[in-house]
Amino acid sequence: MPAVLPPVSFDPARGVAELRTPNSLYALRVDADGSPRHLYWGPPLDRAALDTLPAPHSPARSSFEAEAAADELAPQSGARFGPAGLQVRFADGTRGAQWRPADHRITGGELRILLTDRHFPLAAELCYRVRPDSDVIERWTELRHTGGPGDGPITVDRLDSASWALPPLSDYRISHLVGGWNSEFQLLRDRLPVAETVLTSRRGLTGHHAGPWLALDDGSATEEHGEVWSTTLAWSGSWRITVHRDPVGRTTWTGGFGHEGLSWTLHPGERLTTPIFAGLHTSHGFGAASRAWHDHVRTHVLPDAAHDRPVVYNSWEATHFDVDHRGQLLLARRAAALGAELFVLDDGWFGARRHDRAGLGDWTPHPGAFPDGLRPLADEVHRLGMAFGLWVEPEMVNRDSDLYRAHPDWVVHSPTRTATELRHQLVLNFARPEVEAWALRTLDRLVRDNGVDWLKWDANRAFTEAAWPGRPDPDRLWIDHTRAVYRIMDRLRADHPHLRIEACAGGGGRVDLGILARTDQAWTSDNTDPVDRIAIQHGYSQLFPAATMAAWITDSPNGATGRATPLRFRAHVAMAGVLGLGGDLTAWSEDELAEAADLVARYKRIRPLVQRGRQYRLSAPDGVTAVHYAAADGAEHAVLVWRPATRFGHQPPALRLPALDAHTDYLDADTGRRYSGAVLRHRGIDLDLPSGDYASRLIHLRRHRP
Repeated sequence: MPAVLPPVSFDPARGVAELRTPNSLYALRVDADGSPRHLYWGPPLDRAALDTLPAPHSPARSSFEAEAAADELAPQSGARFGPAGLQVRFADGTRGAQWRPADHRITGGELRILLTDRHFPLAAELCYRVRPDSDVIERWTELRHTGGPGDGPITVDRLDSASWALPPLSDYRISHLVGGWNSEFQLLRDRLPVAETVLTSRRGLTGHHAGPWLALDDGSATEEHGEVWSTTLAWSGSWRITVHRDPVGRTTWTGGFGHEGLSWTLHPGERLTTPIFAGLHTSHGFGAASRAWHDHVRTHVLPDAAHDRPVVYNSWEATHFDVDHRGQLLLARRAAALGAELFVLDDGWFGARRHDRAGLGDWTPHPGAFPDGLRPLADEVHRLGMAFGLWVEPEMVNRDSDLYRAHPDWVVHSPTRTATELRHQLVLNFARPEVEAWALRTLDRLVRDNGVDWLKWDANRAFTEAAWPGRPDPDRLWIDHTRAVYRIMDRLRADHPHLRIEACAGGGGRVDLGILARTDQAWTSDNTDPVDRIAIQHGYSQLFPAATMAAWITDSPNGATGRATPLRFRAHVAMAGVLGLGGDLTAWSEDELAEAADLVARYKRIRPLVQRGRQYRLSAPDGVTAVHYAAADGAEHAVLVWRPATRFGHQPPALRLPALDAHTDYLDADTGRRYSGAVLRHRGIDLDLPSGDYASRLIHLRRHRP
């Protein structure tokens, strides 16, 4: 039998470190100059095979080219001309680090490469972690000022979490997500140009317009075939990833928190730690990459992946700011009758919040709308058998609020600049300890006094004129604000073990592995139009599992697009994630209410498959798309099929279901019809969609047990 190799190893004689996952190998080498450089990332190799890899060289064979091997974190020194992941300035004006030969430390599945500068009091640890049940490699960097009281400060202009490299390929293609408010998570696949391609957010939030995830391949990968390398940054503030394809065929990328123009100061004894930049490799296409990410997020990121996400009813689209106890109670009763398990009271319940120009920051119930406070509503929601949730936006404030009048200095601002208002809001500086303490105290009171089971935590505007008057290191705001948000969420969950949190930022403006490490799901988009949602949800699924993707059935015509669609179609699209209900239930007909109750009940039967199953994205000609969820043991399957538009004379072909076992028969859980697994894999299932536009179907299959 071949020797079982450890997950992490370092051979000082060779200077080679190896990180092994179930289906991949990542290797790096510490060169004679002390610099850790990339060696290999791909399918598993044994050590003998790894040692036969040719030494890296510049294809141009020119003294004008950069170092042949890519750095694990490139400093701005030496013959390096690509983007530098580490940019430092010392007190005498010297730029860039130069490392002594490195040391290392291994603890279980974690490797640390220990680096010290040859002249200055600077140390870095390049950190790597692998897990026995995941192909994801987690990487981050820790930077320390190791000097004493007499040493000057070190300015950090850039500190990335990690740099990555691809092997030589015939060509390179990049997949990434773009969008905007109401059109988040649009998947783009383009040939990677010979240039530096920068993906970034300068907004203080992850951003609607881009996300810190990418995938790279040689241009030939498909959903289920081909090599794919994929990475994502677990950070919920501003970020930047730079992909560099140089003219002689090398492709690398580096990424981390912050954006250009920021700098941070390290004084003796201080440390700066980056967020995790995680990556994985697969030989089986974009679908396998997504499934590997989904497994990792459920197992190692989400705080509570084992529990079913509840069917939510949210009041926003029904009432907007016209909120009072009587109206919310009527909606709650209707929602409970439809099978909702969580009722969320959205914006408008607090302070002077009758519109979006006042009240943010004053987190006490509006006395005219809730004369006895929120507790009577929460108690009645609980009596109806539902959990009680509350919308909050604790990071923002209106000028017209008691909080702003008492503490105008708490907002993110520059005293010599006119403050930009977006949505009539300003941003509270959570990097200030007193603001963080106020937010934690306020939210703790809300949860404790009102029996709150669920917080929908929103953040509806970007940072502008971001400054911190009187602070000697003002750009720490961009890091410390986000970390304060993390600390508050972590503390709330620790102090209230029953509490669940939903991430929201004007829709999907803050969805990443950093925020999902302390929330249960994310509001995907304010756009609930089912046709638009198919594309939004397709992009979302490239990285994030369905158990985190909130999706609602709302009114028709849709408030965002004006499109009218059948209730069944709206429901089948929303069933692809965490099903919820919105809209004005008091205006739904009895037939609509009965159909909705039946659809909610059907979702609950397939919920374990959707929220914990393995997802396969399927498509067929003539505008048909589908998502297939398979149980881990293969015994049960759910397939959701959508056709937004029909064409005369074009019936959709049978849909192949490659996740089925060809040696097993399956029964349709709704009709009892028996199918051959081999037929459904290789020939496909006839869809039998309803006629007309906006046709859809749910197929629920179970393994036949004779």
